[in-house]
Amino acid sequence: RRLIPLLLHYVAHSGSRELFRLAVLAIALGVAYGAAMLFDVSFALGAFFAGMMLAESPLSQQAAQESLPLRDAFAVLFFVSVGMLFDPAILITQTWLLVATIAIIVLGKSAAAYVIVRMFRDPRSTAITISASLAQIGEFSFILAALGVELGLLPPEARDLILAGAIFSIMLNPLAFVAAERLVERVQRPKEAAAEAVAVANAPEEEAPMPTNLTGHAVVVGYGRVGSLAAATLHERGTPVLVIEDNDDLAAAARAAGLTVLVGNSARHEVIVAANLEHARWLLLAIPNAFEAGQVVVQARAINADLPIVVRAHSDAEVMHLKGLGADHAIMGEREIALGMVDYVEAGRMAAGTGDD
Repeated sequence: RRLIPLLLHYVAHSGSRELFRLAVLAIALGVAYGAAMLFDVSFALGAFFAGMMLAESPLSQQAAQESLPLRDAFAVLFFVSVGMLFDPAILITQTWLLVATIAIIVLGKSAAAYVIVRMFRDPRSTAITISASLAQIGEFSFILAALGVELGLLPPEARDLILAGAIFSIMLNPLAFVAAERLVERVQRPKEAAAEAVAVANAPEEEAPMPTNLTGHAVVVGYGRVGSLAAATLHERGTPVLVIEDNDDLAAAARAAGLTVLVGNSARHEVIVAANLEHARWLLLAIPNAFEAGQVVVQARAINADLPIVVRAHSDAEVMHLKGLGADHAIMGEREIALGMVDYVEAGRMAAGTGDD
C-alpha cells in the first residue's frame, strides 16, 4: 500500500507516458501473479487485489486512463470467454432451475438490497436505485463459483446455472433501471417533495451572523483556489478583507491566514447585510456557481448601488447574465489565460525589436 503509490509517483515524474503505462501494467500483472502464487488464490482474485492496491495511489485516475485501452481489450476477452463457456442446452434441460436462478438474482437480491437500504432509513428513491443496480451478478460471482466447484462445495451444474444467470441478469439489468426510474418518478418523488416542503417549513431559522465592523474593506465571497489567492493578495497589500464562506474547513483556513470571516451562504440576505456592504470598497465573487453569484449581485446592488462588483464566470452566457444583474466586471478564466499568453508573445516581440533580452 505504501510502495506502489511511491513507485507510481516516481515513474509519473519521469515524464514518460509509455513508462508510466508499462509500470501500471507491470504492477497489475505482478500483484495478480504474486497473490496467486503466494496465497494460492485464483489469478482473477489476484487481479482484484492489484486493483485495490493501485486505487491507493493519488495517481489512480491517471493510471485508469492510461490503461483504458488494455482494460477494454481484457474486458472484451473476458466476456467473450465467459460467453463461450455458456451451454445453450441448459435452456432446455434445466429450464425451471435457470428461471429460479434468475429470479433469485434479479428479484431476491434486489428485494434484499431494498430492505437493507430502508433499514438504514435512506429514502425510497435511493433504495429503488440501489436495488436496480444490484439486480445482476458479474465477474466476481464466476470467481466464487469456480472456487466453490474446486473445493467441492458446488456441483458443476450449479456453476453452469450461475454462469447462465449472470448472462441473463446482465441483459435484463437495463430494463430493471428503466422500471426503477419510472417507479421513482411516479411514486417516490412526489412524496419526497411533500416531505421536504414540510421539513423546510418546520425547520428552525438559521441564526443571523454578527455584523462586521470593517469599513473600506474588500468582501471576497468564496475561499477556494481563486478566492484564497485574491484575499491573500489584497491582505498583503494592506486592504482589510472580509471572507464569506459556508465551508467550515475553508473558513478555518481563512481565519488561520489572519482574515475576518463570515460563515454562511452568501446568497442569504442576513449574511450579505452582515458584510457591511454600505461601507465596503469592493465585492469580489470568486464562487463558480453563476446562479448563486447572481443572487448575491442583486442583493449587493440593492444595498450599495455604487459598490464595484467583480465576478467570476465560465462562459460568455454567464458573463452576460451576471453583468445584466449589475456586476461591473466579469472575469472568465479561459479568456484571461488566452490574453495573458498573447501579452507574453507581444512583449517578447517588442523586446526582440528593440534588441532587449
